[in-house]
Amino acid sequence: MEAAKQPAAVPRRAVAPQSAEKDSIGGKKPIHYPFWFGGSASSMAASVTHPLDLGKLKVRLQTRSGNMPKTMSGTFVHVVKMDGFRGLYSGLSASLLRQLTYSTARFGIYEELKQRSTGADGKPPSFAALVAMATVSGVVGGIAGNAADVLNVRMQHDASLPAADRRNYRHAVDGLARMAREEGLVSWFRGVWPNSMRAAAMTASQLASYDVFKRWLIQLTPMTDNLATHFTASFLAGAAAATVTSPIDVIKTRVMSAKGKSSIPKLLGEIYAAEGLRWVFKGWVPSFLRLGPHTICTFVFLETHRNIYRKVQGLETSV
Repeated sequence: MEAAKQPAAVPRRAVAPQSAEKDSIGGKKPIHYPFWFGGSASSMAASVTHPLDLGKLKVRLQTRSGNMPKTMSGTFVHVVKMDGFRGLYSGLSASLLRQLTYSTARFGIYEELKQRSTGADGKPPSFAALVAMATVSGVVGGIAGNAADVLNVRMQHDASLPAADRRNYRHAVDGLARMAREEGLVSWFRGVWPNSMRAAAMTASQLASYDVFKRWLIQLTPMTDNLATHFTASFLAGAAAATVTSPIDVIKTRVMSAKGKSSIPKLLGEIYAAEGLRWVFKGWVPSFLRLGPHTICTFVFLETHRNIYRKVQGLETSV
């Protein structure tokens, strides 16, 4: 009797590794990344986009006086003419200090809360829950980074002041020390509440929207968890953040750059009397031109941190 034929073995199809970030969207437990990743990624982004933060006129436009240029390009040229290209990096040390305090706190707390709120089945939190967690994280981050933020605004605004009125901080540490010595430690918390409101709005509109945009792009389009998706989601998140934070940003900058004491209601009255309702979105375009590139760079660097971490830890998974 002829021996029964054995069925031919079917080769197993190889499937490319899939990141844990996409696994969390698809229903698997997300990876717990180091707390400092957000601060590191934001600092790297600040190093790239700092010239936009000054030359684009976010601070210069919102605090302009006299014959200062009224346009972005005019302000950019003015800075280069007066201070050279080095002037575009004025206050970089304060900007980096701000990211290492403010962004480390808000990203770290947000990611911790998000992971704790992820269900046992890996189902991610709802958009409303993400916004609530991001808001809390932003308030804490705003308080943690307030001193560096005051210093950042002052160092960027300094060059636009008359020589006699300039503070001339040499670097971030010198600025913090002089603020404490000349004005008391209370100066570190100047504008802390409008700053915390702005930080809450920023974090809610930036971090929560990025997660949701990324989730939608992966679930509803052919896009996968790659650079194109990160770029698109972060661009949309930057636009959302610029729209939400523009009015708060104007108030925060005016309060922090003021030399005397002025309450927020009084300041709002003065701004409205001088500029009408236009103040609400004054500087929106330069704000978006700063937030767009900064948000894109931040999340691209953050996803790079995550990719490297997964490879080093051997956490790439197959499905």
